[in-house]
Amino acid sequence: MPSIPDSHRDLLDGMVATLATIGSNGYPQMSELWFLAEGDTIRLSLNSSRQKTKNLMKRPACGLLLLDLANPHRYLELRGNAQIEPDPDYAFADRVAAKYGTDLRTMDQPGESRVVVTLSPTRVRAWG
Repeated sequence: MPSIPDSHRDLLDGMVATLATIGSNGYPQMSELWFLAEGDTIRLSLNSSRQKTKNLMKRPACGLLLLDLANPHRYLELRGNAQIEPDPDYAFADRVAAKYGTDLRTMDQPGESRVVVTLSPTRVRAWG
């Protein structure tokens, strides 16, 4: 697994990332979302009813872009395959929520569930 260069590791502390998935029509779908970085692994808490989650379940190939908001010519692109696990008790969702000062339970409708998406990069591209 390629590692994230020290020169761009600060971007892992950012607040928003762009996730690119492949839709059923073959076109990319991009979503801004919250994330947690653990070493060189990025983890997401996603609602299982959302299109991005459905896309990942069918095609786990994805990309994640972390943009330096102070210098948009500097970014970190991660590509890899998503691994999806259920998060029935919101254990991981609570960790993400703590970073952002919210409760993800309030964003889900009755009967909806959460999954943990882990992206272990197979390609890392640092720019700027």
